[in-house]
Amino acid sequence: MSAAVEPAAARGGRNSVSLTTGRIGYWVASVLILVVFVAPLLWALLRAFQPTAAITQRPSGAAVTGLTWSNVKAVFGGSDSLWRYVGNSLLVAGGTALLVAVLTTLAGYGFARFRFRGAGLVFGLILVSMMVPFQAILTPLFLELNALHLTDSRLGLILFSTTMQIPFGVFVMRNSFAAVPREMEESARVDGANTAQVLLRVLRPLVTPGVATVLLFAFLATWTDFLGALTFITRSDLVTLPVQLSNLQQGVHGQVDFGQLSTGAIVSAIPCVLLYVCLQRTYVRGLTEGALKA
Repeated sequence: MSAAVEPAAARGGRNSVSLTTGRIGYWVASVLILVVFVAPLLWALLRAFQPTAAITQRPSGAAVTGLTWSNVKAVFGGSDSLWRYVGNSLLVAGGTALLVAVLTTLAGYGFARFRFRGAGLVFGLILVSMMVPFQAILTPLFLELNALHLTDSRLGLILFSTTMQIPFGVFVMRNSFAAVPREMEESARVDGANTAQVLLRVLRPLVTPGVATVLLFAFLATWTDFLGALTFITRSDLVTLPVQLSNLQQGVHGQVDFGQLSTGAIVSAIPCVLLYVCLQRTYVRGLTEGALKA
């Protein structure tokens, strides 16, 4: 019997060693990937607190210790403070994200639950529009917004960004609603709930991952949009953060203040990182549903 027990114990030991080795390899790979992605962010953060003279020179230990708040004071101080452009971007990106979430939720519910003639054709056209680069329709959109007197307007920029984000949002929300069993909706209707009550009280908690995905994509796309803001906004007090960062990059007489530019880049990344961290789990669930459900 002892001869039969020893091989089993040996196999258990080998399995334990293999499991420990696998965990060590997993953590080592995770740390390496973390370093690859986090190191550039930390380097940019360091550059934001270095004077321009230190940034343009060869990296050294003295550059790490000689940190200063001068870049932050220059960017956020004075009459041309970066806060104005951060506020413009937050207003446009936040308004676009909320509007896209509402419109695509209603449209996704309609495509998933209602049967009407041409529904497949309309949904197919929406998917096809995702393949059209917005640069191809930039001129017609500009002419239309100009005719409506919505150029040089935050509202016009919100409408433009919403138009660009609606196709993807409808695709995600339609699949999110399609993943919810119809029996839940039918039970609510038997209890006397109307369509609005079913959507808000029964289905809304179940499609929250899809809504979070749409919100995140719409916000990030609008927050980082440069060409649209440059095309539809010409007033200096209404430009968004990406356009202002481009102005900092151009500098005066070809001279670029890399310290201020690095500070602006860090500021532009903060809302994106915070929003992604807050919606990470919900976003991953919604994106998976949108990718797997047809």
